[in-house]
Amino acid sequence: MEKKAKIIATLGPSIYSENKLKKLVDLGVDAFRINFSHNTNGIKKIISKIRRVEKKNGKKLSLIADLQGVKLRIGKVKNENLIVKYNQKFIFDSKKLPGSNNRVNFPYPRILKKLKTGNKILIDDGKYLFKIISKIGNKVITKCCSQNCILKSNKSVHIPNFDIAFNKLTTKDKKDIKTAVKLGCNWIALSYLQNEKLILESRKLIKKDMGIISKIENKHALKNIKKIIQATDSIMIARGDLAIDIGHSEVPKVQLSLIKKCSQFSKSVIVATQMLESMIENNTATRAEINDIATAIFQGADTVMLSAEAAIGKFPTQAVSTMTQTILSTEKYKREHIEDFKNSIVTNKDPVKSILLSVKDMAYNPDVKAIIVFSNSGKSAKLVSAMRPAAKIVTISPNVNVSRQVSLLWGVQSINSRDANGWKDMMSISKEIIKKLKFVRKNDYVVITAGLPFGKAGMTNMIRLYKVGT
Repeated sequence: MEKKAKIIATLGPSIYSENKLKKLVDLGVDAFRINFSHNTNGIKKIISKIRRVEKKNGKKLSLIADLQGVKLRIGKVKNENLIVKYNQKFIFDSKKLPGSNNRVNFPYPRILKKLKTGNKILIDDGKYLFKIISKIGNKVITKCCSQNCILKSNKSVHIPNFDIAFNKLTTKDKKDIKTAVKLGCNWIALSYLQNEKLILESRKLIKKDMGIISKIENKHALKNIKKIIQATDSIMIARGDLAIDIGHSEVPKVQLSLIKKCSQFSKSVIVATQMLESMIENNTATRAEINDIATAIFQGADTVMLSAEAAIGKFPTQAVSTMTQTILSTEKYKREHIEDFKNSIVTNKDPVKSILLSVKDMAYNPDVKAIIVFSNSGKSAKLVSAMRPAAKIVTISPNVNVSRQVSLLWGVQSINSRDANGWKDMMSISKEIIKKLKFVRKNDYVVITAGLPFGKAGMTNMIRLYKVGT
């Protein structure tokens, strides 16, 4: 049984070999994430390996360029392990010098100027807490409020309840988008956006066959979530930074709410951060981690993601295998209790959505084994996937990059094929593909959707119910 939910693995030294990449794809990985916050030297060679694996495996693979965004970071420190004692005074300043045991560079003078006594500064993804006790010129004096505090170069900074508007792409992000386009990435992921403005700006810089993932990481994004969902192609619930901003105990209900909203607006959703964190060091997962993955699948997530577990973990293949087995077990239960998990789609009087909703109803008939979706732009594939039909979804696109992009979507088996030049040609292509589908037999039914006239993106307006062998 093939899983419907998809898996993203973050690229890193643990999985750079072609054999390891192939093993991960065989075990269930559908997409690879490139973290542009880290050094990407040599990434072109890794992508070449991924494309060779794709060709051998026959399964289309998505590439995601995850941009750094405006994440605040401290400067460099001496000896890479700067020990700060509990209750010790510690200074954040604008001096461009390596940090010592009593200070570190904070390279944001505009923010330094606005900080006040009483503000809190969280370092290294919220691990260490410093509280501002006084301010002198361009430096703030803090008290370390954490035990066993060890600072390293360029670690992240978060300032709770401190509002700064970030509505434009950084110079680095613009440069990285150009690189992502050249590398043939299929998605870009936008970090730390607060509203839809970064999405609209990015849309002008990418190709039409690339998608945009909006990472939800702060309360500003949650406040503007409806406009963000409408403007983007996919949402990533980046639970690490989100938890620091809104509080850990708030994240579970926000996750459920975001998945429901994305379902209503036919947008895919990715759940990320610490899904199998213990498997960075251990070859088995905790029961809590297994439950976390299953919960995301029960709630309706399209995709779950591995970060450090894949990139630098000791057991990346075991992590992927664990994730796949958990997805399969959870999806089996959902199929057996299908009435409890049917989702609701908001059509907003969109005629294309209304047409495709009828596909969903047909696809719950046990005699219908597959839905074949002709999709030039990927839009129809996204809508059919969002409807969560019981039958398998096979998408056909003449654009290989669209095929790769939609392979990240729930339930989609993506095929790159020539475009149909008419009704008879569409049926001819469909029949050829049906012959290769092992799960479809004579007298089974297949639903075929396409847009007339052929070759025009975004115009799905035709449905045919075809009995195989007739």
